[in-house]
Amino acid sequence: MSYSKTLSFLLFIGSCFAVAQQPSTSPEIVKQALAQKQRMAQTSLVKNVPFNNIGPTIMSGRVVDLDVNPENPSDFYVAYASGGVWHTINNGTTFTPILDNSDTQNVGDIAVHWPTRTIYVATGENNASRSSYAGIGILKSTDNGETWTNVGLMDAHHFAPILIHPENPDVVVVGVTGHLYSSNKQRGIYKTTDGGKTWNQKLFVDDASGIIDLQHSPKNYNVMFASSWTKDRKAWNFTGNGKNSAIYKSTDAGETWTKISTEKSGFPIGEGVGRIGVAVFNDNIVYAVHDSQFRRPDDNDKEERRGLTKNDFKAMTNSDFLALDDKKLNNFLKTNGFQEKYRSDNVKQMVRSGHLKPIDLAKYLEDANSMLFDTPVVGAEVYKSTDGGKSWSKTHDDYLDGIYFSYGYYFGHIHVSPVNENDIYIYGVPIVKSKDGGKNWTSISAENVHADHHALWINPKNPNHLIDGNDGGVNITYDDGENWIKNNAPSVGQFYAINVDNEKPYNVYGGLQDNGVWVGAHNAPENKGWHQSGQYPWKSIMGGDGMQIQIDSRNSNIVYTGFQFGNYFRINRETDEFKRFNIKHQLGENPYRFNWQTPILLSPHNQDILYLGGNKLMRSMNQGDDWQAISDDLTNGGKKGNVAYGTITSISESPFEFGLIYSGSDDGLIYITKNAGGSWTKISNSFPKDLWVSRVIASQHKKERVYVTLNGYRWDDFKVYIYMSEDYGQTWKDISSNIPASPVNVIREDSENENVLYLGTDNGAYVSFDMGSSWEIFSNGIPNVAVHDIVIQPEAKDVLLGTHGRSIYKANIAPLQKMNDNMMSKPVTLFSIASVRHSNRWGNSWSPWLEAYEPKTTIQFYNNTSGEKTIKIVSKKGAQLNSITINADKGFNYVNYNLEITKKGRKALLKENSSIDINEASNGKYYLPKGSYSIVIDDISKILELK
Repeated sequence: MSYSKTLSFLLFIGSCFAVAQQPSTSPEIVKQALAQKQRMAQTSLVKNVPFNNIGPTIMSGRVVDLDVNPENPSDFYVAYASGGVWHTINNGTTFTPILDNSDTQNVGDIAVHWPTRTIYVATGENNASRSSYAGIGILKSTDNGETWTNVGLMDAHHFAPILIHPENPDVVVVGVTGHLYSSNKQRGIYKTTDGGKTWNQKLFVDDASGIIDLQHSPKNYNVMFASSWTKDRKAWNFTGNGKNSAIYKSTDAGETWTKISTEKSGFPIGEGVGRIGVAVFNDNIVYAVHDSQFRRPDDNDKEERRGLTKNDFKAMTNSDFLALDDKKLNNFLKTNGFQEKYRSDNVKQMVRSGHLKPIDLAKYLEDANSMLFDTPVVGAEVYKSTDGGKSWSKTHDDYLDGIYFSYGYYFGHIHVSPVNENDIYIYGVPIVKSKDGGKNWTSISAENVHADHHALWINPKNPNHLIDGNDGGVNITYDDGENWIKNNAPSVGQFYAINVDNEKPYNVYGGLQDNGVWVGAHNAPENKGWHQSGQYPWKSIMGGDGMQIQIDSRNSNIVYTGFQFGNYFRINRETDEFKRFNIKHQLGENPYRFNWQTPILLSPHNQDILYLGGNKLMRSMNQGDDWQAISDDLTNGGKKGNVAYGTITSISESPFEFGLIYSGSDDGLIYITKNAGGSWTKISNSFPKDLWVSRVIASQHKKERVYVTLNGYRWDDFKVYIYMSEDYGQTWKDISSNIPASPVNVIREDSENENVLYLGTDNGAYVSFDMGSSWEIFSNGIPNVAVHDIVIQPEAKDVLLGTHGRSIYKANIAPLQKMNDNMMSKPVTLFSIASVRHSNRWGNSWSPWLEAYEPKTTIQFYNNTSGEKTIKIVSKKGAQLNSITINADKGFNYVNYNLEITKKGRKALLKENSSIDINEASNGKYYLPKGSYSIVIDDISKILELK
């Protein structure tokens, strides 16, 4: 039985469907899913629906690797975490995507054998971030990305660097980081000597420890250094260190490996060893940067503190608390944001009465994210070896504060200049350099260089020439970081969420990974013309990691948005006023838990009412000024860890009735209230356990209908989970149908046709015309990229896809909205054609150095079979003015017509109306004059009006 069929059954509350968490998806299932997706794309009814990328581009997205032609540095490749691989031959002025023909846009590393232009792409980022997507193995191209071959290691998921033998592109050594959320055996170091036809595992540490970095001596491929990394990532916790994090060395081109970070070596060993990066100057001189998770020793010489800290209350007795100076206690309460009702006198009374303990003041200020930042670890440190890794010594005396903060797992590379062993570079949030072998450091970040760095190339012929890749794209410097150029032409934004308003033209809003929240007109030109005016058409309205956006339908200047972990604001874009939400739990209660991407929702019944999901559902009746919880905990209660978990991830209120609300959580629970929070009922008992609720959507077409999508990404479970209920969630129907395996992020109803649904997965977008019984895949203009959000602008009849790696795509769906049984049975359905404003510019140019302006309109039709079709352009009196013959596909077809008529057609029109002029344009063509014409296919016609 096929994978899709195994999920096609009805689910009922009384069934025995509740099961334990599913294991990670096997590479065989992934391979089948990719093949199934390719077949679907060839026969899809919507394969011709044209999607246009509307940007934005200026903020770019996360770069993971660079590969630069050493003989011609203006020729290089850039790999983006989830945005594919892009090639430039003009020093980053423009880029061309070369991975779009592949099965994924998720990249961990790229390596190029420049003499033969053989390209290897290791798919699957190794940064262990919240959206570090799994890959599908190693891809290989010998024609600059025109075609790609998967050469194996599909179960690796995430990769370290690829090392190609400089004299033989068939000899490759690669580091495998392995699964992000589950253990697996395909980790370690692999080698091929036949170009990827076969791979042999040369080093295996354990099923939780993969290879995170791999480098060879610049002039000796036989000498290699690798670093292993023990980590354990769960949705609620991330441990990025362990006893098997270490450095290994090979002297036979990766055939055998020896652990060299031993107790006698001087390099840290044990449970506190975190991520390690290596840089090799020659066979003997090696550097390593280490994210040390060992605790810092207490500083007994620190100056006497002034005032109280939260840690003071953790072991404080009641009597000591009651003896505190009121002024000192009030100062602590005010400076730490305690609500006005919590001041010295009443807090002490709460302690006297036994309603409160001193430790509750510390707990009031702590949540999973604050605990992450409170961790006193050593952090980044740099070591050097001058004897090929036998012994190591730390290069600096002081702590390297402000490099990693608490996110060392997200960074971990070090680079040494090819010409000077003392010139080294490390990076994390900033990028810093040392000119004395790591003793002293200076920042080379700049005002136009984004934070969070992941890749660096140093020109071996001009070491002052650097190319840097970060969370905001590519920067180039020619003076060793004194000044930088920004090279952000690719559309590679990593959107978490998007939304639209009702302005004309309507605006698109979006929250991006580490690039804040932006807004721009949907038809804003995405070109370099803004360089002249200095005004990029998209504007930033919020920093941090941009999250969900709600726009007041009465006044689009009022926008609700924010950044990670529930930090949300009401923004008046007209006055530039920001109102931060002050959502506080009660003293003595556990702190609220807010998801990384906290959901917010404006009530469709009253735009003053705003919902926000923590572990409880919060509601404001006055645009976010005041808040109250209208539920108890709607999760399983959270788990101990350093990541907020047990949080609401999705909220939906029915447009049919105020207070009919659904919530979904990251630990798999879905609740409904029919009385605005007065009481709640769990409706998820029949679902697989512990899966992330990516969406719960109350239908806009039927009051009792609700949709749910579950996502197993955080278990490395790539199955498709989509359900529909017609009775408020009492019973459920599985509507995953024929969708290939890929975690589901979003489902959206069409605004007009209740049978039409849109779906976004980690590997593409789909549409259903029969309420989920079957699905068709979009592919025209869209690569295989993660789709995180889908929004419909109902008046414009546009669908917009917010992707996590390729910014935003837009398509008009007016023809799709008309789909019904009658249309599917008719041979041809020709759709209405928008009127066109006539212009004398057609075919002409104001300058001999510019191309003539060519008009166009799009003829859209649905064809019930594939085959040749002739489209005729006919005058009012029946004269044929032009014709277009095409090979039409079964499904929706789109034909661009440039409004040209033949010479014979011109004569016919002049004969019908001798008072008109149809002059030859400067490009030698004749165009339709003003008037009404018929577009005819198989005797089916529609009017084309030229005004």
